[in-house]
Amino acid sequence: MFAGKKRYLTYRKRDGQSCPLSYRERKGWKKYTFNRSDLSVRKSGRMGVTMEELAINGGKPVRETKIFYGHQYIDEADVEAVSQVLVSEALTCGPKIGELEEKLCRLTGAKYAVAVSNGTAALHIACLAAGIGEGDEVITTPMTFAASANCARYCGGMPVFADIDPKTYNISPEEVEKKVTAHTKAVVAVDFTGQAAKLDELLHICRKNGLFLIEDAAHSIGTKYKGKPVGSIADMTTFSFHPVKTVTGGEGGAVLTDNRELYEKLLLYRTHGITRNPSLMQRESEGPWYYEMLDLGWNYRITDIQAALLISQLDKLPLFSRRRKEIVAKYNEAFQKIPELFVQEEIPESDTTRHLYILRIRPEKLSVDRLGFFRALEAENICCNVHYIPVYYMPYYEKLGYKRGLCPEAEKLYEEELSLPLYYSLTDEDVDSVIRGVEKVVAAYRKP
Repeated sequence: MFAGKKRYLTYRKRDGQSCPLSYRERKGWKKYTFNRSDLSVRKSGRMGVTMEELAINGGKPVRETKIFYGHQYIDEADVEAVSQVLVSEALTCGPKIGELEEKLCRLTGAKYAVAVSNGTAALHIACLAAGIGEGDEVITTPMTFAASANCARYCGGMPVFADIDPKTYNISPEEVEKKVTAHTKAVVAVDFTGQAAKLDELLHICRKNGLFLIEDAAHSIGTKYKGKPVGSIADMTTFSFHPVKTVTGGEGGAVLTDNRELYEKLLLYRTHGITRNPSLMQRESEGPWYYEMLDLGWNYRITDIQAALLISQLDKLPLFSRRRKEIVAKYNEAFQKIPELFVQEEIPESDTTRHLYILRIRPEKLSVDRLGFFRALEAENICCNVHYIPVYYMPYYEKLGYKRGLCPEAEKLYEEELSLPLYYSLTDEDVDSVIRGVEKVVAAYRKP
């Protein structure tokens, strides 16, 4: 009778019209499906997704292979770039470092760039260059990786956490202003998910109070704020090149600035506090080998191997950015129609290259919490992540006296959000399977 396929009945809409119902239905349609495998009748949810058995309960997953939240893309040009360095004279401290820094300056419009070993190193030397020391306070968001706060601790300072905007998830300038004291030295503003923070407002607060603005752009390379590339706006901007980021060097980071004095400090802190620049030396040179250690620095050098990979990756940044925007648009189109979900809002000033796609559930409309939703998607072979656990939840910060309740909006977001797969090499079929998986889980847990 059923020829082995699902068949869809028509349903007469209120306006008197009727037609066959497709897989994706408009809000308000209903459908019933007959499945030969069990000859059962199952009612769909409001979005027109058949109430199939969830994989976590023994049903068939929406895809046969696992898909993860992030993944690097490496092509033959990347392999060739690295291979050329491997057979060259300089594996580190060579010409590729300067070439990478020049490329970052051209990309962002910044005057100076200092490439380092990772994004945490970039934040650390930015705080050192800003003069953060014992007793100083650095305002940042709790909705970030720990490094955005730890960089203050490395210098003897204390992070002060300002709450987020509940719609954009970025640090709220209004909350930042409330946290400024006589001890405040800097603001570390994170471009969460890749969306630029409200940089004009934050710069105004910093200028009014004599503070440094350090933009943690670990997520946002390729993003523009009011048409200007991230990297050329704040006093210092830091990048991260971890493999899940938009471009990667395996690891790597950078600090960008327009300030010559800050630039020279950054160079020193990157390399043990040592210089070979005669104009900076305090004594007369003893010969071609001579160098001086002017301050206590660190070994935060990046290798020519990593730099070569990054140079090649940056050539593909427009391609990576365009594809990420396409995927975000598809996700937004699908999820904005589902009342059980909340889609991150974007400020008009930010032309965003998204590193993360945050899906926020509305627990009051579902019979499942975030953990249950996460596990249900995982069973459908859609492996998500959560970004982030509020920094001050960490035992280290609890020992320092930080308590829960400091930033209610950030804490609420943490309870309701998860990160969906987002990276350049996702196919359209991959993206569709993520959407189907989310719709399937929502339909299964939707409250009547």
